[in-house]
Amino acid sequence: MPETTTIPARLRRWVRESLGVLRRWSHRHPHLRRSVLPLLRPLLRPLLRELADRFASRYRDWVRIEETLAPQDLAAIAAHIATLGAKPLISVVMPVYNTPEPFLRAAIASVEAQLWPHWQLCIADDASPAPHVARVLAEAAARDARIRVERRAVNGHICAASNTALALATGEWVALMDHDDLLPPSALYEIAAEVAAHPDAAVIYSDEDHADNHGNRSRPYFKPDFDPDLLLAQNLVSHLGAYRRDLMTEIGGFRDGFEGSQDHDLALRATRHCGAARVRHIPAVLYHWRQQSGVASFSESEMERCVAASSRAVADHLAASGVVGARIERAPLAPIFNRVVFAFPTKPPLVSVIIPTRDRAKLLRTCVEGVVSRTDYPALEIIIADNGSVERATLALFENLRKAHGVRVLPLPGPFNFSRLNNQALREARGEVIVFLNNDIDVIGPGWLREMVTHALRPGIGAVGARLLFADGRLQHCGDVLGVGFPGGVAGHYGGLAAPDDPGPFATYVVTRSVSAVTAACLAVRRAILDEVGGFDEANLAVAFNDVDLCLRIREAGYRNLYAPAAELYHLESATRGDDLRPEHRERFMAEVRVMRDRWGAALDQDPYWNPNLSLSVLDGQLAFPTRRVKPWRDFIKEAPCAPPDARSAA
Repeated sequence: MPETTTIPARLRRWVRESLGVLRRWSHRHPHLRRSVLPLLRPLLRPLLRELADRFASRYRDWVRIEETLAPQDLAAIAAHIATLGAKPLISVVMPVYNTPEPFLRAAIASVEAQLWPHWQLCIADDASPAPHVARVLAEAAARDARIRVERRAVNGHICAASNTALALATGEWVALMDHDDLLPPSALYEIAAEVAAHPDAAVIYSDEDHADNHGNRSRPYFKPDFDPDLLLAQNLVSHLGAYRRDLMTEIGGFRDGFEGSQDHDLALRATRHCGAARVRHIPAVLYHWRQQSGVASFSESEMERCVAASSRAVADHLAASGVVGARIERAPLAPIFNRVVFAFPTKPPLVSVIIPTRDRAKLLRTCVEGVVSRTDYPALEIIIADNGSVERATLALFENLRKAHGVRVLPLPGPFNFSRLNNQALREARGEVIVFLNNDIDVIGPGWLREMVTHALRPGIGAVGARLLFADGRLQHCGDVLGVGFPGGVAGHYGGLAAPDDPGPFATYVVTRSVSAVTAACLAVRRAILDEVGGFDEANLAVAFNDVDLCLRIREAGYRNLYAPAAELYHLESATRGDDLRPEHRERFMAEVRVMRDRWGAALDQDPYWNPNLSLSVLDGQLAFPTRRVKPWRDFIKEAPCAPPDARSAA
């Protein structure tokens, strides 16, 4: 899985802003540009390298603290293995072609070093011309009967070779491994432990990172739990991916013609066949991609073939799932990933856009004009929930909007209660789809509402949120992460203040994906779902967290909430609402925090779409120290006995 970023978002943001300052300064002072910038360039390059190295060092520190197995860990793992009733044989499938000898030996050795003893390594040599390959494989097979090798007579490329290796497998589970990569010693044990904890599992995947020629690890991908929409965008399963062998047999193994994205095609077909409920994610780095220094990366043409194969696999998957009329595009800012454009209904449903407001005529005019004049949607009504506006400009605007656009204005005076305003407007709404919209939203492009409605109408989808930007183009919202924020740890926006051209870690700012919650500053949802869950909680959550609560109730009812980045709008955050922590608001805010904690405490602490190895303090991919992950051998750890005090300390 190619990565779209190698250093933290905050660091990249600082570098980009600093370079922008230098650029503006150089344009104002061309004579200094010619003399000073040539001196600065050689200073900036090593500085950026040092900053990137420091981030890599932080990950190495995290690996040392969180992932290094101490003697008591090894003993606990052995004790856990002994207690497991079922001990599945795991077949590691490895196609090989002309692998450099040191890397091939290291890959095999990493399987031989597994703490889980019930494995077999199934290797298909795809007619490698290099003589060392056959020699190394023969030595390995002679050394351990669990290693099975077959040499193909002719080169068939990756799919054919993978199927040859798969035919050698006799285990209940199959794990996929490339010929020059590495497994940590606990990898297969973790798979077996997950199978023991979830016997119905059919597909299991883990987090992953990269390792260089010297074993230095970098660029971790800490993944969310299974997300069908993210799998359409990229190969979420990837490595370490493990599948029930009978499932692999049923779906026919690897398909010729998908070389370069054969694993993505396999993951799509397997998860469609078994269902999302049988897909499990282990939030641990159980696979190290080998990055060979001095070896050329994919050429542009090879990368293009991989991306094209991925797009075809997704198109096939959607067609087999009964989805008609969808087309596959490249994700904006991350063209190696997919964007699925689902078919817009031939008879678009009526959409009710509900906008709560109190005065602020200039903001409201911009918002409504964007909806009625710059939005490409054929059937909508606008309802303004007026919370006691008194300014003449606002009242005049209401009258103009009624006459010009048929906007309905509902007088709803009284103390500000965002939930009550939306609920009362909802009772007046006629639309099949409801869009809750803040009065400080400004439309950027015409297709935002089509995008949101198209997703909202998909079976199984609940609330749909947009990609919201500040006025200067920086990112304000691309989904909420649970468990974030002070005080209370309820929820916070992901990706805040990222630059407009920043795709985010592994393109998470720019690909469609599942989230636990989205902001009601721009939220689309079917009216039937709102009726099912009861709308906003106006009794307990008048101002804060009402959207998070609504999304969690929608999720509890069995729907998936979605972030749709192709729906992009400007949002002037909190332009019409004060700071929740100001003295006059603090008591109300803390009461709402307590409501959320009492109602959703367990859910807030375990966001399935935010990996427990990632920090809840800074939502830009920083690491969690310590990790929130519960390791499967934890209950078997025996603490070392305390050493007796020496004579001096006793004295």
